Amino acid sequence: METIKIAGAGPAGLSAAINLARKGYKVDVFEKNQDVGGRFHGDFQGLENWSDEKDVLLKLKEMNISINFDQYPFKNLIISNGMKNWDFKCDIPAFYLIKRGSAIGSLDNGLKKQALDKGVHIHFETVLHESQADIVATGPYAPEKFATARGIVFQTNLKDLAIGLVNDKTAVKGYSYLLVAQGQATMGTVLFDKFKNLNRCFQETKRMFNQLVDPDIINPHPMGGLGSFSLCNIFKKKRRLYAGEAAGLQDLLWGFGIKNAITSGFLAAKSIINGENYEKTAKNYFNQKLKASLVNRFLWEKFGIKNYEFIVNQIHSARDPLKYLNWIHNFNILQNMIYPMALRYMRERYRNLRLE
Repeated sequence: METIKIAGAGPAGLSAAINLARKGYKVDVFEKNQDVGGRFHGDFQGLENWSDEKDVLLKLKEMNISINFDQYPFKNLIISNGMKNWDFKCDIPAFYLIKRGSAIGSLDNGLKKQALDKGVHIHFETVLHESQADIVATGPYAPEKFATARGIVFQTNLKDLAIGLVNDKTAVKGYSYLLVAQGQATMGTVLFDKFKNLNRCFQETKRMFNQLVDPDIINPHPMGGLGSFSLCNIFKKKRRLYAGEAAGLQDLLWGFGIKNAITSGFLAAKSIINGENYEKTAKNYFNQKLKASLVNRFLWEKFGIKNYEFIVNQIHSARDPLKYLNWIHNFNILQNMIYPMALRYMRERYRNLRLE
């Protein structure tokens, strides 16, 4: 069989590599960093469990991804805006905490091991130009940045918990979070506007969490990142297929994009294996979800009064918050009606993004 060259050893690239190697393809992955997860430092991120009907871990298994990485299910979540607290209790996990980076137990390390076990060749500290790649999965595209994050990872004596802050002093039009599992913790702030305030917002985030839970921060290390998004998704250019954030795939509401990345890598590999039209398949799968996330971001910013109290109340008062989140992540009838207005607003608000 032919050799497939993949640029990028993130979740999208390795998902594609694993699935191609399973079918006997020779796969070469080229990664500019010295190991997987080079942008991360053991920080916790979330595999959300609301945008699809099936549990996300089951969906990963259906895409031939083994669960060989640490994952911590969370059914409970506290949200605070500094004036009011909401305690969310779900019947099933709302999300799974996973570690990012190269350490044992991280998602990135687990995917690397699966790829190597399948015979994939990973060339670290090697850049493959897009023109030479069959699949491009190189991560966020900085000119289309819509959010930026800063925080710390540390050890702590706190019990497992997940707390989110929605307050423009701690995260302009975004959110801050404190995630703890088995003595490891991540505290961060994610801004969707006024990025120059990032350091100030993180200091305010630390102050508010000190008031809420007084975390004992042991051996802290910095972490950060950015997210990029597009509605004019480039899934194919000439013979090259694009996956993950290289294709503009993200969640514009809160930035939960890992599942999108892995799914796009799977679909890219499947299209090569079965001779399918990847561009058509990817658009059919992602188009409505991306439109929903654009409307959600519009509503979050336009109705974020009283530090988002109205919006969080809406979610918290739902009979089943996860079903409500599923409804708003899949382009419902109401979102379809709002979409033209939301698109006009978002074009003006995020002029750097390609939004049709």
